[in-house]
Formats: sequence, structure tokens, C-alpha cells
Amino acid sequence: MRYSFRHRTYMWLVDLDALPRLPRALRPLARFVARDHFGGGSPTLRAGLDAYLASQGVEPSEGRVLMLAHARVLGYVFNPITLFWCFDRSGALRCVVAEVHNTYGQQHCYLLRTGPDGRAETAKALYVSPFFPVDGRYLMRLPVPGDRLDITVRLEREGGHPFTATLHGARREATPRALLRAAVRRPWSTAAVWAGIRRHGIRLYLLGVPVQPRPAHNPKEGIDP
Repeated sequence: MRYSFRHRTYMWLVDLDALPRLPRALRPLARFVARDHFGGGSPTLRAGLDAYLASQGVEPSEGRVLMLAHARVLGYVFNPITLFWCFDRSGALRCVVAEVHNTYGQQHCYLLRTGPDGRAETAKALYVSPFFPVDGRYLMRLPVPGDRLDITVRLEREGGHPFTATLHGARREATPRALLRAAVRRPWSTAAVWAGIRRHGIRLYLLGVPVQPRPAHNPKEGIDP
């Protein structure tokens, strides 16, 4: 069976040390809250990232950190994947952190060392889709975003690669007018992402795709509450 779909949304690319300061009236449409990432136990997003890097034996990032994520909209956020590009003081990329959330309230971070083409590989460690067990490897393409966003995550298991997700977009300045336009076109955008995942999961189940049991997830320091 082949199954594919497209979903339109908008995301934020922000400097972790210079988060957007929106007019008060627009703040419910975009909030960046530390408790939404890295287990929620750190006072700031940067502190949460540094705690995770330390748990992996990596020195804190001394340079700029770019985060690609959904913001909290009207009090709700769901990020299937959040990406952190960590640079050193000279501006060279040190590593990428991919934080993955599933719809069961679990999360896991992957520390990635990308090559010159932005490619990285890591073992799958979190139950994400109910139709795949926790095995195989992710092949990722995570180039630093420029004017365009071009992200690919592919799951490889024995016998093939049954799942591929891509994320494409065009960079726009986050002016108040642009944010209002995006919010009108994609109302409650993060809730729509969560609902879309559930909707397609139900449809696949009704089509007869077998469900795999969900194992307990072993949290790591600085990741899960």
C-alpha cells in the first residue's frame, strides 16, 4: 500500500538568544515557552539545550543557535520535530539536535553530526507512528535554512524505506502583518498538525494497516520529564 498526503502550515526560524518580541495583542499567536522542550525542566530554551548537550558529553554551544519550530498558538503547541542548529563562535556548524514528539506525550532528542551536505544518520529510538515498531535508522538531510527550507527524514528498515517525510518552505520576515495573514490562513496551526496526524492514522487503520504495540520509552537525562 502506498499512502501520501500534504499539509500546509507555517513554522518559525528563530535565534535562541533573540526570540521575537511581538506586540502584546499578537502574543497569543506566537509564544516560545521553555517547558515545551527538553522535558520542560529548564528556565530557558538555551538552558534546556545546554543541559541536553551536557547529558551527551558535548560542551554547550558557544555560538548562535537557530531553532525551527512551531510556536505556541492560543495556548497550544505540538511539534512533531524541532530542529536546533548549533554553531561555534566562528560561525561553523557544530551539531544539529532533532527533538521529536509523538502524539502520546513522549519525546526524544537525537544528537546529529551532519556532513557538508547536511546529511546525518541515527538509530530510531522513539515510537512515533503506530504502524512501525522502534527499529531501523533515520537518514536525515538537514541543511541550514537559507531563503528556502528543504528538510528530509527517511526511515530505513530491513527490506526498504517505508516512510519518508519532507518539509519545504520559503522564508518570510515575521512582521505583524505577515503573522496575522498566516494565522488567518492557517488558524490554530499547531492543533491542526496534531489533528491531521490523528486523522490520517485513523484512516490507515480503517484501511487495514496493522498496529504495532507501543513499548515503554526509556527517558534520557534532560529530555523527558
